[in-house]
Amino acid sequence: MTAMNGGGTRRWGWGSGRAENLRADAQAAKDAAAAAFYELDTAQRDLRISIETISAVDNSPPARKAARDFAEFGSRIDHVSHDYITVVDSHDLDRDDLDAGAAARARAELDRTKGELERVKGELERFGASLGPLLTQAENELARLAPAVERARQALLAASGALDRVRGSGLRADDLAGRLAALSPDLTKLNEGAGQHGVQETVQRAHRVVREAEVIQGEAERLPTMAAEIDKRLSSLRTRAQALHTRAGQVDPVLSELRRRFSAACWQDLQRVPEEAERSVRQADEKLAAARKAREEQRWADATSLLSTVRALLNTTDEAVKAAGERLQRLNEVSHDQTAEVERTRFAIRDAQRLAMAGRNTPDPRHAAPLDGAVERVDRAVASLTGRHPDYWHLLTELDAVKETVQGVVDQIRQERAGGGR
Repeated sequence: MTAMNGGGTRRWGWGSGRAENLRADAQAAKDAAAAAFYELDTAQRDLRISIETISAVDNSPPARKAARDFAEFGSRIDHVSHDYITVVDSHDLDRDDLDAGAAARARAELDRTKGELERVKGELERFGASLGPLLTQAENELARLAPAVERARQALLAASGALDRVRGSGLRADDLAGRLAALSPDLTKLNEGAGQHGVQETVQRAHRVVREAEVIQGEAERLPTMAAEIDKRLSSLRTRAQALHTRAGQVDPVLSELRRRFSAACWQDLQRVPEEAERSVRQADEKLAAARKAREEQRWADATSLLSTVRALLNTTDEAVKAAGERLQRLNEVSHDQTAEVERTRFAIRDAQRLAMAGRNTPDPRHAAPLDGAVERVDRAVASLTGRHPDYWHLLTELDAVKETVQGVVDQIRQERAGGGR
């Protein structure tokens, strides 16, 4: 039986209402399966972003396993997606001649496919939830990336600015410029991004660039001050060398008086002082000239090293020249009256002996023996002053040695008592 409807015809028959209901149910099942398919696809794409984030940052065994597991999920998703598409393509729910049996079969297969899609989606979501710690760690690393790269760029910019200012003041700073230029490849890789070089490597590179650039900037900013300090040291050491040259010329008269008034033992170790002083001052002058040249050529490290050598030479010479004058002064004093020096030494011994006996009935042999020996050394030194030209220098050196020994005993006693010993 047919019925006219707007000039067309439509098949009518027994149970046509039931067929239409089944068609509607099948269409609803198709829509639900389509929604499940879309949700699974969305979940897969979202999780792929998470896996890519983890893989970009983390190369640990758990991260590699997560990537493998996701690839396996991809195969399963491809399978259920293919099944879904096949089912949809095999049922034309818009056919006019769709009967009740075809609609029922379509609904059943679409419901089954929807269930598979939802089951895989559930498993995928549980897998995604298990990646929480890995993903959090990776996101934290990524959060460090952009600021780290920006800090590196800013550090390079600051170093370049400091270098420009230094050059503007007339200093070349060639070494610093070379070190800054050596960072250019790193800057290129930072600009190429973590996608090409990896997040961890990029962050580490950024930190390294920051450290190097900050060192360069600091050295550049200190360079004018260092240059001024080198200029000041050049002037000061030049003045000192000139003064020492004058003082070194006064050693010969001192030695002449020592030879005239005292025995050879009192001055023979000083005989080479004038010659050595002259040689040292000459060497200092040569090193100063080399340091000035290094300063003019802005070889800062060489200039600093040369100035340190000059200072050491002048210190040694100054001590030798000073020793000759002090020797004459001390010998003059002791030759007029050795009693005062001897008594100072004996007083130091007695003071140490009182300390050793404090709180004791008998002295500790470890303290008594060196103190008794000190008394004997003083007596022998005084007794050695015989002849027309006594060896006063021997007396002085012996008394100095005795005082050093006594001080050692005093220090030992105090340390023991401070530690609770007796």
